[in-house]
Amino acid sequence: MLATPRLATARRFLSSEAPAKSRYGKRLADLRAQLAAEDDATLPINLFSPGASSAVVPPRTDAYEDPSKPPWLKVRPPGDHDAQAEYQRLRKSLRGLKLSTVCEEARCPNIGECWGGGTATIMLMGDACTRGCRFCNIKTSRAPPPLDEHEPDNVAIAVAKWGLKYIVLTSVDRDDIPDGGASHIARTVQGLKQRQPDLLVETLSPDFSGHQAAVDQVVTSGLDVFAHNVETVQRLQPVVRDRRAGYAQSLNVLERAKTICPDVVTKTSIMLGVGESDAEVRQTMQDCLDVGVEVITLGQYLRPSKRHLKVEQWVTPEEFDAWKVEGENMGFSYVASGPLVRSSYRAGEFFLESLIRKRRAGKAPAATAE
Repeated sequence: MLATPRLATARRFLSSEAPAKSRYGKRLADLRAQLAAEDDATLPINLFSPGASSAVVPPRTDAYEDPSKPPWLKVRPPGDHDAQAEYQRLRKSLRGLKLSTVCEEARCPNIGECWGGGTATIMLMGDACTRGCRFCNIKTSRAPPPLDEHEPDNVAIAVAKWGLKYIVLTSVDRDDIPDGGASHIARTVQGLKQRQPDLLVETLSPDFSGHQAAVDQVVTSGLDVFAHNVETVQRLQPVVRDRRAGYAQSLNVLERAKTICPDVVTKTSIMLGVGESDAEVRQTMQDCLDVGVEVITLGQYLRPSKRHLKVEQWVTPEEFDAWKVEGENMGFSYVASGPLVRSSYRAGEFFLESLIRKRRAGKAPAATAE
């Protein structure tokens, strides 16, 4: 794990000569020894578990010392004419039906690529969330507007117009509603399947405060992929997420979904660059695998505004590549890992579509992706 600026400052101070008779002398000496041991344990960075890879991964960049985005995080808008036209068509369709997308609300860096390719992630239940996670750009409200009862039908109409084979639905958290919006999500999935029985539907679901009945209602609605994000490692949950979310609660939701519907693909996502260590990332991946998660995505945390959680480290593309190898060796069916990968990133849809259709035909593909 890389040093934060606060830790770096401590190291500079501790490396200077301190008065020998200071009452803090022993504590300083102990801390110097601990920091030296940490340095020895983390450098050089040689990836990761035994046998995973022989590659040497470039170290992360301290985002406090160098706050500018590295070149691999700089994206361009859709460049060719067809992509621009598709982007505008999709945008106009969403506006006309008063639908929200997480692509816009969360300021996703991949919006140009996904919309230019005719893919969007529709956000249900409005654009205001009852929770205030420190990484998320979606606006927060204690009392959001009532649910739009026409939204499930409007979503089905929009998706039918787009002619898609795979759609991702996500939603805000609605702790103000008794079932957390589970019945609304389920009705949307059912409406989509009634209009297009062959359509594959993924839902990126809330945790419903851990209520199993709400999880059951969504996972039995006819969806194909149930996704719920743990977001970060266990230690950093209180720093990154709203107090009503939690590591154990998220794992329980994922486990419940897999228990109720074993044929449904379960999926989660982890952000990197918020101060986690390699060991913590690995443990989080193992915990997810242990509750039946089949698909995992890893991406770089990007700060939406100065009001949000600061980025601690810029993670290199080589490290993301290494986590992909690590995850595949652990046994995940699919691992999408890259600086700009997000939980609903379209790159994984092609594998998931193949996985689901072959599984339906009784010919599930091998455990690792191409």
